[in-house]
Amino acid sequence: MTDQPVKTWAMMMHLAQLANYFVPMSGIVIPIVIWQLKKGEMPELDAHGRIIANWIVSALIYSFICGLLIFVFIGIPLFAILLLLSIVFPIIGGIKASDGEVWQYPLSLKLF
Repeated sequence: MTDQPVKTWAMMMHLAQLANYFVPMSGIVIPIVIWQLKKGEMPELDAHGRIIANWIVSALIYSFICGLLIFVFIGIPLFAILLLLSIVFPIIGGIKASDGEVWQYPLSLKLF
């Protein structure tokens, strides 16, 4: 991946996940919309889109599990860790994408 517009779009897809903290659901919708609209003209974005979609679904599953674990008092610290990872992983992914790398989010389930 050497084309600058591809790097920019890939970086924006990763960083768009952080929009969730300002407008609910936007961090889910924006990266997926960009992925679906741009993957035809920039096939390199498909890998980034799949990584992001996998992380979004994984984070939702982990959030549900943390919600269940709140009743045994371990859910709150685990949810705090998940919240931190949901900030750190997109930033790392965005930095790597701007360097032309495809970075797999750790702990992400491979669904797509």
